[in-house]
Amino acid sequence: MSTTAAVHNDPRATLRGGLPDRYLTPDDIAEIFEVPKETVYQWRKKQVGPPGFRIGKYIRYDPADVRAYVTARKNDDQATA
Repeated sequence: MSTTAAVHNDPRATLRGGLPDRYLTPDDIAEIFEVPKETVYQWRKKQVGPPGFRIGKYIRYDPADVRAYVTARKNDDQATA
């Protein structure tokens, strides 16, 4: 498998290089943050993680919202440090 193909299959690499051209799934979010998928669902239930939205019965995440969430968390951590 080529390096380019591996980069396109890894949502973390795609996010670092630029916004993906698709909405992210809970599996993508779990992989990006290296947490169990159940944690992603708990974040959504408690409204503490990146904001998601429903498309029918499916949860999706806008990559721009995920990036904004990460930026906000970094800023909060730096402000309290």
